[in-house]
Amino acid sequence: MTAEYDLIVLGTGSAATGIASRCSGAGWKVAVCDPKPFGGTCPLRGCDPKKILIAGAEAIDWVERLRAKSIFAETPELDWAALMRHKRAFTDPVPAARERSYADKGIDAFSGAARFVDRDRVRIGDHEFHARHIVIATGAEPARIPIEGYEHLATNEDFLALEDLPKRIILVGAGYIGLEFATIAAAAGSKVTVLEMASEALRGFEPELVRKVVARLDRAGVRILFEKMVTRIEKSGAAYRISMAGGNGESVLEADFAVHGSGRVPALEGLDLDRADVKVENGRLKLNEYLQSATNSHVYAAGDAAAPPLPLTPVAALHARTVAANLLEGNHAVPDYTGIPTAVFTTPPLARVGLLESEAEASGRRYRVATGDGSDWYTATRINESCYAWKVLVEEGSDKLLGAHLTGPDAAETINLFAFVMQNDLPVEALRALTTTYPSAGSDLEYMIP
Repeated sequence: MTAEYDLIVLGTGSAATGIASRCSGAGWKVAVCDPKPFGGTCPLRGCDPKKILIAGAEAIDWVERLRAKSIFAETPELDWAALMRHKRAFTDPVPAARERSYADKGIDAFSGAARFVDRDRVRIGDHEFHARHIVIATGAEPARIPIEGYEHLATNEDFLALEDLPKRIILVGAGYIGLEFATIAAAAGSKVTVLEMASEALRGFEPELVRKVVARLDRAGVRILFEKMVTRIEKSGAAYRISMAGGNGESVLEADFAVHGSGRVPALEGLDLDRADVKVENGRLKLNEYLQSATNSHVYAAGDAAAPPLPLTPVAALHARTVAANLLEGNHAVPDYTGIPTAVFTTPPLARVGLLESEAEASGRRYRVATGDGSDWYTATRINESCYAWKVLVEEGSDKLLGAHLTGPDAAETINLFAFVMQNDLPVEALRALTTTYPSAGSDLEYMIP
């Protein structure tokens, strides 16, 4: 017997839960399913647990900087096991809480992997379900890298579940995951090496600010090797041998743990999308502007599974609002990515909103730019922070903010003020005229605007 629903959502993360809740609240019969513990990537194996571990790294970094001024006698040792217990206090209750929330809202929740059997039918375990609409919100997974011995690479989930921190860690890839995990592990006392095949890190951020962050990480004990192509990973007892090519030819490094930090792709494997006539191009779902399958009107996608330009939890929430509106009211809503900020939580963080300068130049717009180094400003000197810089782009004529880029104290918070101006289409003068608390990173804003 086939169970009937108005909506089945594949996934239980931010996008999935938002869509299911809105549609259930409108009186629809809704089900969700997930082969993993309910909650999705962000609260269980991504943003939230990572940021909890980074709190330990930030504390160590603060003391180390002030110790250089003889304010502290010595740097404390980070207790990894205690930090992990602190993390689990947040993550462990999530699946049960999410399941209770579904029950309270009348949403049926199923544990198991779903696969399509037709355009409007899925199978979960031994049970088949029919729905007027199906949403793919399965999140993302590590991108497979063509490396011999790829199976030896640990994932973000493996790293965030470590009971004991290995003494020597190699991270493959100098993106968000690689540099954030490197920050955490180095602060906790590991010898950390990051291998990057390109000539620079964090290619989605302003290169000159990225170089400052890389230099700062180097001073914190993170060794980043550029133009190194990993060719083979071998397990030798409890250790790993990582072979790489580039620069001076072949070379080998040994480590106690090797982690995948080379990006993520939509998690679509095993869904049997062909049975539903849901097309995929270059690993991405083929969607229209309404986040609906271009070839199957029953199916929508949201969150990281939809391969948004920014794979962020706030974007997942945006997708939830968009897809729910289209399901309940008919296709009319499209996601607006204007002014969505993003940050890499290194110490200090690196943040961005809007266009890179290279993108502004390619667009043909006329703009003015301000760049600066504030390492001798009060905001940085009071905490002995050597990395504080910015770049701000403003369109000529309209005086609208095109892009803002920050690294330094409170960058991940300050960027939200720039984002507010962009999202509300305000002239940049609104920032210059803003009255802020003083002294604070926000009070530096007026001096960053061209």
